[in-house]
Amino acid sequence: MPAESPVLIEQQGEVRCIAINRPGALNALTRALAAALVDALSDAAKDSYTRAIVLTGVGARAFCAGVDLAEAVKLTPADIPAWFTGISQCYRQILEVDKPVVTALNGVAAGGGYQMGLVADWRIGHPGTRLSQPEINAGLPSIMGSYLMRFHLPHGLNQALSYTGQILDAAQCQQLGLLNEVVPQAELATAALARARDLAGRSSQAFRATKARFRDQVLAGFDEARAAAIAGMQSAYAAGEAQARMQAFLDRRRA
Repeated sequence: MPAESPVLIEQQGEVRCIAINRPGALNALTRALAAALVDALSDAAKDSYTRAIVLTGVGARAFCAGVDLAEAVKLTPADIPAWFTGISQCYRQILEVDKPVVTALNGVAAGGGYQMGLVADWRIGHPGTRLSQPEINAGLPSIMGSYLMRFHLPHGLNQALSYTGQILDAAQCQQLGLLNEVVPQAELATAALARARDLAGRSSQAFRATKARFRDQVLAGFDEARAAAIAGMQSAYAAGEAQARMQAFLDRRRA
């Protein structure tokens, strides 16, 4: 793919490597990027030669810093259903792939980026990896993120992270099981590729059936959580608080 593509794709033997390619925006999620990720993941799932996927971000600073506030601040309440359905579809597509999906979290993974990691089959980071669920700081309800965290974290900790947007460092994430592995930064890509090949080398039938069970558990409430997230965001936008907080953040960043 050309360098300006929102995702870059490279085949490493039986492993398809998909990289989010918006490093200047910390690989933040737009609706167009989410659609490109859905297409890339779907293509990899259909490719009979590909047996596993590595998902990462371009650059040294971020895997994905969440939704792009420059896009989100311009939305109206009427825009939210189509916008968030598109954004969240990339989470669902990771679940729908019946092959191993390994995330190489090369820096910040916040909000939507964090949630992509939560639905992946394996998460690898380096000492500089940081995870957070910061929607509340942008005036948005933490509903989809809190739903996905329930499969990984105790209820009280889920509440604390959802209510505060607290940033977790790599050591904390590994201790909590949010990161399966932490490796030196220079070894992240190699380690992710090795883990993808390891998972691809397992019984494909057994892996598909195991992942299907995990997928069924997550998808059982996925649409309900998405609907609640949309309703909550529409209320936040109607009140004007979300746009005000996002604009204030964008203004501080420009300054």
